[in-house]
Amino acid sequence: MTTHTQPSVAEIKRAVDDLGQAFEAFKEANDLRTKAKPGRGDVVLDQKVDRLSRDVSALQGNVDRLFVAAGRPSVTGGDPATTEHKAAFFDRFVRKGIETGLQALEAKALSTGSDADGGYAVPEALDGSIEKLLVEASPIRSVANVVQIGTSAYKKLVNLGGATSGWVGESDARAETDTPQFSEVAPPLGEIYANPAATQAMLDDAYFNVEDWLAEELTTEFAAQEGTAFVTGNGTNKPKGFLSYTATDEADGTRAFGSLQYVPTGVAGDWPGSDPTDILLDLVYALRSGYRSSAAFAMNTNLVAEIRKFKDMDGNYLWRPGLADGQPASLLGYRAIEVADMPDKGANSLSVAFGNFERGYTITDRMATRILRDPFTNKPFVHFYATKRVGGGVVNSEAIKLLKFAAS
Repeated sequence: MTTHTQPSVAEIKRAVDDLGQAFEAFKEANDLRTKAKPGRGDVVLDQKVDRLSRDVSALQGNVDRLFVAAGRPSVTGGDPATTEHKAAFFDRFVRKGIETGLQALEAKALSTGSDADGGYAVPEALDGSIEKLLVEASPIRSVANVVQIGTSAYKKLVNLGGATSGWVGESDARAETDTPQFSEVAPPLGEIYANPAATQAMLDDAYFNVEDWLAEELTTEFAAQEGTAFVTGNGTNKPKGFLSYTATDEADGTRAFGSLQYVPTGVAGDWPGSDPTDILLDLVYALRSGYRSSAAFAMNTNLVAEIRKFKDMDGNYLWRPGLADGQPASLLGYRAIEVADMPDKGANSLSVAFGNFERGYTITDRMATRILRDPFTNKPFVHFYATKRVGGGVVNSEAIKLLKFAAS
């Protein structure tokens, strides 16, 4: 179990330096590989490049995690009501199963009582920690629009345009304008659950950090489910992933609302030639300029490793590591995130997404994480059945573009 302490400045600097050195070593080895004569590939050098690429990926992930941890708020302190609720929740309820007075403290701290479904709300400090960890483990959360809701449904109106305007003289008659068109979108909502277990001996041990343990367990389980749902979820009792929407090569203004545009590579299952720069630029400029300023690439680790080797016509690498405070890795100057659930490159695969996910994809979180303590079902283990309502869906289909490895 990892204890979530905030990293020191020296620790972050070492990680950034290690990443910079690894990327320079990768570039040096890859430059040698690309300069080799055609047909005279060096297997050992190829393996070295791949190994160094994996090292860069691991070190970039470590830097990203450290920056997230450095910005994570402390779970100690707070107002007296929250502190009292937190102490009662962990020291009495989680460790010993004592519920006396917990509901009243919960209502005082969170302005909410025990849910009709049972269980108690996780204290705000831990719930905030879980959210920070989920941003780290589920990268779509870090770029999407996340909304806290208090009801079972969230709906958003999208203006499809249609209103007209024009120029007239000072005394000319004004023709009646058309009424703008709106469409209502409602990201599908579902309940995500986890059921971690600990022995009573662990809970009785004063040196066992039950708060960090619970945050780690819930984060691991929630992130795995969320990460898949936000990308490929079918919308049935779970979020609808952006790859589950209809994809077409029709441009903005011509395709049906709610469908996403893809840009074909021109080759089934591969890039058009050895240099993907042009097709990646086509993908970038398929997105309207108003969305591009906060846009990001999303792809899995295998594609990141492949693209990391590519250079433009001037010999500059398309991918660059994030070495500055809070600056992520970038591709063509845009943020690049590794999303494990994006598909591998293959015939007709939609393996790269580029878009302004904050405008295009909305995640909804309802209330706080809730926990039921179960010491009876699986003795000597004590289970903590945790639930959380999470939704997600595309709300602006013009803000996300896809790259399709297809002939057309």
